[in-house]
Amino acid sequence: MLENPHKLRESTKMTGDPFSDILKFTSAQTMVTGGFTAGGAWALRFPAPEKIKFFAVVKGSCWIRLEGEDEPVHAQTGDVLLLASRRSFILASDLSVPPLDAMAVFSGCKIAQLGDGSDFAHIGGHVLLDQASGRLLADVLPPWIHIQASSPQATILRWILDQLVREQADGQPGASLASAQLAQLLFIQVLRAHLQTSSLMPAGWLRALADPRLAPALRLMHGDPGRDWHLEELARAAAMSRTSFAFHFRHTAGVAPLTYLTQWRMHLAERALREEDTPVAVLARSLGYTSESAFSNAFKRATGTAPKRYRTAGKAERSGDAEARSLSLVS
Repeated sequence: MLENPHKLRESTKMTGDPFSDILKFTSAQTMVTGGFTAGGAWALRFPAPEKIKFFAVVKGSCWIRLEGEDEPVHAQTGDVLLLASRRSFILASDLSVPPLDAMAVFSGCKIAQLGDGSDFAHIGGHVLLDQASGRLLADVLPPWIHIQASSPQATILRWILDQLVREQADGQPGASLASAQLAQLLFIQVLRAHLQTSSLMPAGWLRALADPRLAPALRLMHGDPGRDWHLEELARAAAMSRTSFAFHFRHTAGVAPLTYLTQWRMHLAERALREEDTPVAVLARSLGYTSESAFSNAFKRATGTAPKRYRTAGKAERSGDAEARSLSLVS
C-alpha cells in the first residue's frame, strides 16, 4: 500500500519562514569547539578552516589578519566574526609578534592559555552543513562577516556570549547541549544582523530574504511549494503590480518568481530522494506536478540526473560512507 499522500504532501511543506526553511534544509548545526585566554604579547596562526568558522572576543581586543585582505581588522570585546571562506588567519595582540601554530597550541586541550591569560579571552566553533544541500547556504555567504559590539544588532549577541561563557565555565548538567543551542542562536543572530546591515549583497535568495517587500510572496511559496502559484497571486501578496513585482523579484533574487519556486521544489525533491523512500510519483504530486514524467523532466533539467538514478546514487554514496566509518572504527 502506498504511503498516505496527504502525509507525504505535508513532508514537503516547510514552515512558511524561508530563512528557517533554508537553515533546516541545509541542516545547519553550530558547535562550540573551544577558545583561549592570553596575556602579554601573543599571536596565533590558524589554518584555513574546512567548515564555516565563528569566533567571538569575550574579553579584551585583538588584531585579525585574514589571508587575501590588505588591511587587518581590530576586534573588541563583544565582537562576533564569521569566516565562511577557506582562508588562513592570524589573531594577535600585536601583529609584529611571530605567530605560534594554533593547532599545536590547542593540541590536547579545549581551552588554551597564552602567557598569564589575563588580558584576552576568545571563544570559537564551527557550523556544520549537510554535505549535499549545505552549498545552498555556504555559496551565498560573504567570505567574512564582522558584527561589532557597538552595532545595534549586538545587544542580543552580548547576552548569548555571556551565557556561552557561563555554560563553558560552570560545568552544569546539560552544559554541552545548552552550549550547542546557544551557539545555534548565535549563528542565526549573526546572519540576521548581516541581512539587516549589508547593502551590497549580490542578487540571490539571501538578498531576497532581506527584502521586506518580497517577504509575503516568499512565505507563500515556502509555506506551500506544491501549490500552483500564479504571478498575480504572489504580486498581490506583496502589494505590487504584476509587472513591478516580477521586475523587483528578478532584480533582487536573480531569477523570476516562478523560477525561484521551481528551484526550491527541486531542492526539496533532492532531499526527499536522498532521505526518504517516497515513490517518485507521490513525490511529484506533493510538489505540484501533475505526472511523474513532468516531474522527472523538470528534475533532470535542474540536476542533470533522473530522479530514480539520483536516489540510487545517493543510497550508494551513503552506503559507502557508512562502510568507511565502520572500517575506521575497526582500524
